[in-house]
Amino acid sequence: MAMVGLFWIAEDGGVYVGAQPEGFGPGVRLTPDWVEGLGTGQSAVWGWSEIRSAAVRYVRIRSGARLLATTAVDLVANAVAGGGDAAAAFEVHLETADRTVELNAYSAAALGGYVQSEYDLSVALLDRLVAGTADVETLARWGRAHAAEGTPRREQREALLREWAAGD
Repeated sequence: MAMVGLFWIAEDGGVYVGAQPEGFGPGVRLTPDWVEGLGTGQSAVWGWSEIRSAAVRYVRIRSGARLLATTAVDLVANAVAGGGDAAAAFEVHLETADRTVELNAYSAAALGGYVQSEYDLSVALLDRLVAGTADVETLARWGRAHAAEGTPRREQREALLREWAAGD
């Protein structure tokens, strides 16, 4: 599996906003045809044509410089606390014709949060997916070819997000 911005892309081509959930944990899966809420209390499916907009809320964002410093602090705090629930949760809001649905997901960024530039590129890509001008299959194809290699370096992740958001 590999993290690219807010997206977690599995070797089998599964694409998630946030981390892929385990068991009955919350998550948001994207397919070429729909968005699926996963986990207890939010299991449902919405076709892309039903969704007017999507937004993410409460995402932990750090500047590049602060990310290095706070990741070190997070590592120490996590070691002292003995691990546990290190993943931060955030919300994915889907607006349909008749309501706004709030789905929970866990951050795919293990420590420190996301850098602003990756967050912005991820939101731009999510907007394009909702508008139908980008395709989830592009991310899934990349996952099947490259996710086994692990998460790319930040510069590579941002380049992928730029390419996907531009529709190339």
